[in-house]
Amino acid sequence: MGGTAAPLPPRVLCIQSHVVSGYVGNKCAVFPLQLLGFDVDPVNSVQFSNHTGYPSWNGEIMDGAMLWRLVEGLEANQLIRYTHLLTGYIGSPSLLRTVVRVAEKLQQYNPDLVYVCDPVMGDDGRLYVRPEMPAAFRDLIAPLASIITPNQFEAEQLTGLAIGSERDALEACSALHARGPHTVVITSSALPGWEEHVTILASTAQAQRGGGARQLRMRVPRVHAYFTGTGDLFTALLLGWLHKHPDDLKTALEAAVAGLQAVLRDTVAQAGAAASATERTAAVCAARELRLVQNQGAILQPQLMFTAEPIG
Repeated sequence: MGGTAAPLPPRVLCIQSHVVSGYVGNKCAVFPLQLLGFDVDPVNSVQFSNHTGYPSWNGEIMDGAMLWRLVEGLEANQLIRYTHLLTGYIGSPSLLRTVVRVAEKLQQYNPDLVYVCDPVMGDDGRLYVRPEMPAAFRDLIAPLASIITPNQFEAEQLTGLAIGSERDALEACSALHARGPHTVVITSSALPGWEEHVTILASTAQAQRGGGARQLRMRVPRVHAYFTGTGDLFTALLLGWLHKHPDDLKTALEAAVAGLQAVLRDTVAQAGAAASATERTAAVCAARELRLVQNQGAILQPQLMFTAEPIG
């Protein structure tokens, strides 16, 4: 008896950093994605006591061989069919090369796999990965990715283009599209004339519901405080909402930003003076940890605060 196979339930393999205490990497991705209806299988590219903004930390770093052993174990037990792959911090060329093998393996089992890559490499003009990593992301990862979410600095590293204007950012999006991803979101840009805002620029090659715009901008008032994990949370939320609205980048982007902003605003309010403190004591860092659990309602049912505007 013929028929179409039932669609896979949403299940994501999530490869990024992990901390025992606090919220970065997988700690920012797993819970929100579960709230949005995903089964999430986390793999920890690093496992640290706390994030590296604290005065000290301890832990271990995964290598490529260890990651591949985990994948072999999944495959041996027929546990390797995923709808999504999400990758964040990948600290070494060895691990990145293995992530390429993992992506290719998952695509063999599901040709419709959606691979969302957050190319975590640096920010504010500073790399915090080895100098060969941008080229590896560009040449090895980007051709496999469906969606990529660099910040402004990472987009510059991936494309070799300086971003000093919205036009520059859109050129960087086009350059990244040419590498493979059908959707590019530059998650945080500081553009002239809008220094008090974070500008988010999104571009997709996919047709949008109702003939909607394929290039969008959002401007969000800048929070003058330092938080970790915001990019990790945003990318997870974007993945979740794009799964619900695959042909409506505007709706997905607005929902992801609203959820992130709700978490940030509550975290700032609860942190008090620590939110703007210049010192990085353990107490200050702990006060700035994102309040995910306390804001699960806003993640699941975000109240839209900002609009994604069509460009052009």
